[in-house]
Amino acid sequence: MGKYLDIPFPRVKNPFDGHIHIHRWKDENSGETYIHGLEEYRRACGLKYIALASLPSGNPIPAPRDVSNNIMCAFYKLANENTYAYGGFIYPSYPANEQKMENMSLETQLDELNEIGFDGIKMLEGKPNLYAKVGKPLDSDFFKGAFDKMEREGTYILMHAVDPESFWKNASREQIEKGWSYADESKFPTSDSLYNQIDNVLKSHPDLNLCLAHFFFCSEKPQKLESMLEKYKNFTVDITPGGEMYIAFNENREYFKGFFERYQDRIIFGTDMDYTPHLEAGIWLCDRVYRFLATDEALMSFDDHQITGLKIEENALQKIFSDNLLNKLGTKPKPINKEALRKYIAKYRHLIEDKELDKYIDTLIEKYL
Repeated sequence: MGKYLDIPFPRVKNPFDGHIHIHRWKDENSGETYIHGLEEYRRACGLKYIALASLPSGNPIPAPRDVSNNIMCAFYKLANENTYAYGGFIYPSYPANEQKMENMSLETQLDELNEIGFDGIKMLEGKPNLYAKVGKPLDSDFFKGAFDKMEREGTYILMHAVDPESFWKNASREQIEKGWSYADESKFPTSDSLYNQIDNVLKSHPDLNLCLAHFFFCSEKPQKLESMLEKYKNFTVDITPGGEMYIAFNENREYFKGFFERYQDRIIFGTDMDYTPHLEAGIWLCDRVYRFLATDEALMSFDDHQITGLKIEENALQKIFSDNLLNKLGTKPKPINKEALRKYIAKYRHLIEDKELDKYIDTLIEKYL
């Protein structure tokens, strides 16, 4: 692998990237479809399993986000074994309106996604820009029925909530262009409000099978996260970068070495790699995150920062890079119910914005259904 690890994940059995996205259905330069492109990534990194986190709602950059993302993830599960996927909620209009969702309530969507064979749910509704579009607090009655149902059924939820503090205070030009600047409090919630809402959700649903992505943006305030891990025994976090996370980990190395070993059962690996824009970046992230936890090497990391690996214990590595998520999801992905997928496509495909993609879905139907 050249500048990367010669043997991907050399000390981990069955490595698992639990946080991947599909942002485009084909490579615009080569024309290669995601069905094949993501397999290239999996093989390059030596990954036994991957989990696709669907993004059917939210900021349309770099491509439209609509129901097609759920459909694409389902077809990928059909095409490639050892693939898990989390479906996402769709909204016919913004802000969300219960009256306009009569035949597609969140509870109805949960039943549909579960019947198709999704392995969990991805929620981006805690990211401030989508939160502002949906217009419903996470601890509001709008989400309560869905959280009740997911807690009762043990549904695995990968949720993005909050964002780096800098997005509220001094967002970069790139972040502003992506809609990630939240200084306007008339439009966006504060980070404190979002932290409190998540705590309220967990107080009401203490057994919720909730994983908060990106370390819940607590690398600079880990005691907040420790308190939640102690209170809510089913709650986990993933260590999908955010580069600011690893810089903060490095600045408090002794503490975080102990943290990762102490909470080794509650931490999950992912990269946030997205096809096609960041295929190469995904390979780099697998290498970098593994080296940081498995070795004590000096590494060039995010934003040209140099960091030094924590070299945590062997058992912790195996749990973080594989076992913890397999324990949550089961050791075999749920099979796709082809008839349920057909019904879902028929019901929702009118919401697909990309007409070329809509036509490509007919090709997938013919091949896989």
